Amino acid sequence: MFERFTKGARDVVKGAVARAESERAEHVDEGHMMLALLDGSGTRGAFALGALGADTQERRASIGRALAVARRRAGLSRADTEALAGIGIDVEEVVARVEQAHGEGVLTGGRRIGGRRPLTREAKGVLESSLRIALAHQDRSIGDEHLLLALASRPGVASEVLSEHGVTVTAVERVLYGGGAAAAG
Repeated sequence: MFERFTKGARDVVKGAVARAESERAEHVDEGHMMLALLDGSGTRGAFALGALGADTQERRASIGRALAVARRRAGLSRADTEALAGIGIDVEEVVARVEQAHGEGVLTGGRRIGGRRPLTREAKGVLESSLRIALAHQDRSIGDEHLLLALASRPGVASEVLSEHGVTVTAVERVLYGGGAAAAG
């Protein structure tokens, strides 16, 4: 499938691997892909992010902080955290106790020094979804815009963080395929 990726999409995947390596993460996850996507320029994905106001330094930093908070919760989304709270489990308390016993940031996964980093199941799902999205739009190649749409459409931390910053599937599709600019929501 990688041969169907545009240069921009390949750069996102390579950038995600580089981010995981710099964080000494065990795996490449959706968050690494999202941050690598935000680093792009001159691509359709970068255009959509710019049109939605997510390409500013302030927005990028805010997205990075939101991902860091989710990583500290071992990747649980806010919806997951709220669902657990509904049955009496305080995720923040659990994280605090684990960090007290094992060290701050232990749940973020930043321990690996060398070697190849595999993609998480969710990150692989983003790649698979990007292929389906490209086919649905009758696009020949998989571009970074398809990765953006996949990240925005799959349930979890990535779509939650993007949505909080005005980057929804509807808004991205309006920018890319609707012929006009979309207001950040």
